[in-house]
Amino acid sequence: MSASFRLRENGIDLFVRLTPNAALDRIDGVETTDDGRSHLKARVRAVPENGAANTALERMMAKALGVSASAVSVVVGGTSRLKTLRVVGDGAELVKRIQTLSK
Repeated sequence: MSASFRLRENGIDLFVRLTPNAALDRIDGVETTDDGRSHLKARVRAVPENGAANTALERMMAKALGVSASAVSVVVGGTSRLKTLRVVGDGAELVKRIQTLSK
């Protein structure tokens, strides 16, 4: 099983499976796919049009991780459900926060 994140020099890359157009904005823990990859499951109320769901995801993750909204950006998977978010900050502290979200 792999982790739902990868440490970087200036933060982390976070792997997320996004469900747009949901009833609530929330983080549902970690899921592992059949191929062994792990993703943080997230839901947002925004629709997947004109980047609205990506923006909602960035804002929700920034708030959950205690960083500014500008510190979180979708770097892979802009039009896919599986996304990679780049989160800039103290990697060790971000990992601790992700582990609390993953439960």
